[in-house]
Amino acid sequence: MTSAPTHIPVLLKETIEALAVQPGGRYIDCTLGAGGHAAAILDRSSPGGQLLGIDADPEAIKIARARLEAYSSSILLVNENFVDLEAICIKYDFLPVHGILFDLGLSSLQLNSHGRGFSFQYDAPLDMRLSPSQEITAADIINTSSEAELAHLLKTYGEEGYSHQITHCIVQERPIKTTLQLVRVTATTPRLFSELTCLPVTPT
Repeated sequence: MTSAPTHIPVLLKETIEALAVQPGGRYIDCTLGAGGHAAAILDRSSPGGQLLGIDADPEAIKIARARLEAYSSSILLVNENFVDLEAICIKYDFLPVHGILFDLGLSSLQLNSHGRGFSFQYDAPLDMRLSPSQEITAADIINTSSEAELAHLLKTYGEEGYSHQITHCIVQERPIKTTLQLVRVTATTPRLFSELTCLPVTPT
């Protein structure tokens, strides 16, 4: 069996202290990832601790399950989205709890998955879905949204000050199907030529 990759969480000690993890406590990791935080929580909450691990990414659930095998009697891992947290807790009768962890953002597991399109360091289809059950890909959004809709997305969710300039370049070059194609297109945006100290679409 291939061993699960080791996930080294950022600020692990501080996270466990902030959660005030105690033996016998019940905790929820809403962004399970590769299970790094979960392992520390389970270790600190032993004996008697329980953990509900939630992740929308089925690959993360698979990897975390392998990593947390030693705690199998104390964990419940579910492939769902934490936006439904209340319903999940009720569904699995996991109430009350003593602490809940959200480690928001993409994980190294996702960024290093070359074929999923999360990183601009590798050429891959513009997928960017956390779960294959989601129907709409990043390519669908980029290639079917209006110029105004794309500009709104970049400005609102990417806090991109040059959203209209970038979006104009994208629309002119559609269809865009891969990560490096998107990099090349956005590099033609005039404001970027004097700022290319890293990958051109990294700020976005």
